[in-house]
Amino acid sequence: MAEKSPDFSGSVDQYPALSPEQRMQSPGIGASKWVRLNVGGTYFLTTRQTLCRDSKSFLYRLCQADPDLDSDKDETGAYLIDRDPTYFGPVLNYLRHGKLVLNRGLAEEGVLEEAEFYNIPSLIRLIKDKIRERDCKTVQLPIKHVYRVLQCQEEELTQMVSTMSDGWKFEQLVSIGSSYNYGNEDQAEFLCVVSKELHNQSYGTSGEPSEKAKILQEQGSRM
Repeated sequence: MAEKSPDFSGSVDQYPALSPEQRMQSPGIGASKWVRLNVGGTYFLTTRQTLCRDSKSFLYRLCQADPDLDSDKDETGAYLIDRDPTYFGPVLNYLRHGKLVLNRGLAEEGVLEEAEFYNIPSLIRLIKDKIRERDCKTVQLPIKHVYRVLQCQEEELTQMVSTMSDGWKFEQLVSIGSSYNYGNEDQAEFLCVVSKELHNQSYGTSGEPSEKAKILQEQGSRM
């Protein structure tokens, strides 16, 4: 009697239907190597390999389902982490490629706080070195000054000095004689030297004296 061959028609999938969360947790199926994080309301998608880069870190323990670690999930299956997502980005990128990359305006101290929270010793050391290097450069930069020479008459001195602002200060007053005669009285002429600290700005972008002082400079100029 001939044996009946098994009928495989209609057999499409050998696995039962799984939810996205079950597929994330089931080894060998679909995207099991991917992990979804909800950090302060912002979602991050990365691999378990990235998060497990440092065996001492909070993120490593998270991926290992450490029973001592309280790790809730949201409705999408993402791990909930109540931290600032702005500073988490550099931490995650460091785990990806081993380099500390900070966007302009992002404070090293903020990333340091996150590195300490997630307990990543190598990143903590790197940021502390970067902070020390930054502070050292700031201390060693010499203070630069910009000087201006304003020419004015004796009767304009008080007004000119009183209208200086924005960090400008009086340095020196030099008499250049009384070459001009207005009516029956000679008017003494002076050169007034003023200065201002640049505070690590380039010379071309330094501030100017107040508008009144500039007007006096133009009116009193005889050079």
